Amino acid sequence: MSADTLITTPFGFDSTAAEVIAGIDLTGKHAIVTGSSSGIGIETARALAAAGAEVTLAVRNTEAGTRTAADITATTGNAAVDVGELDLADPRSVAAFAAGWSEPLDLLVNNAGVMAIPDLRLTPEGWELQFATNHLGHFALAFRLHDALAAAPAGARIVSLSSRGHLRSPVVFEDINFASRPYDPMLAYGQSKTANVLFAVEATRRWADDGITANAVHPGAIETTNLSRYLDPDYLGQLRVSGVYRYKTPEQGAATSVLVATSPQLEGIGGRYFEDCNEAPVVDPISAQSSGAGVASYAVDPSNAERLWERSLGTLS
Repeated sequence: MSADTLITTPFGFDSTAAEVIAGIDLTGKHAIVTGSSSGIGIETARALAAAGAEVTLAVRNTEAGTRTAADITATTGNAAVDVGELDLADPRSVAAFAAGWSEPLDLLVNNAGVMAIPDLRLTPEGWELQFATNHLGHFALAFRLHDALAAAPAGARIVSLSSRGHLRSPVVFEDINFASRPYDPMLAYGQSKTANVLFAVEATRRWADDGITANAVHPGAIETTNLSRYLDPDYLGQLRVSGVYRYKTPEQGAATSVLVATSPQLEGIGGRYFEDCNEAPVVDPISAQSSGAGVASYAVDPSNAERLWERSLGTLS
């Protein structure tokens, strides 16, 4: 398939994770889903487990993860649902999780994230917390799991959850941590989500020969998840009434991730961005602000992707 040909599927905005994975058998495959004790992470893990995968819930709150695992087992009949402790903002936690992984890894869904933290917060290493959690933590996780991904018998896929919020900001390499510009919660979120797309572009370029591909997804706006916990409820209500966002259920929100992780149409394909279960076109971010559709040209720019990768490598110890 030509890189210029957008991938289209029979699915769309209203499709659910169960619908897009129907008929797909994941028996014998291993999957990790980060942030899978709430929201669309639960439904992503549930769909993969229902298809027969052995699923590890990589979560900060292992008690919530254990409850979720029990619920997924009860609803799918799949007892191979495990829980692993993972705090993406803590490099030691990421390293420990990866060091404890010993199986070939077929699917890595980088689902966890934080959004719109109201005040500037830095990690002990000095990184803005949204960038550290949403990008650097997932970058380190994938990098440390590279050998496990490369060992997957039929190739491995990484799903990198981005957002339409990436249209708000490129990665500002000169000031990622807001040291010399006013902190803005949504600009910080936006650059972290751009980083998620750039990761998919560069991971595919570097790792495709190892049988590893990565794609980015925008799951859609899902009102009832922990991701929106920092947003003013009145603001969310205004968005709902105004029609700026069409909200999805968690089952619908998980659909694009599950499709990208499992669809035969994406065999060997990476470095692309999907929304509503279809590949999105590259757009000018300024003109796309009103519609919120498409992927910004700066988010799929190969030079930006390489620059981010090299910068991210420098954070590993």
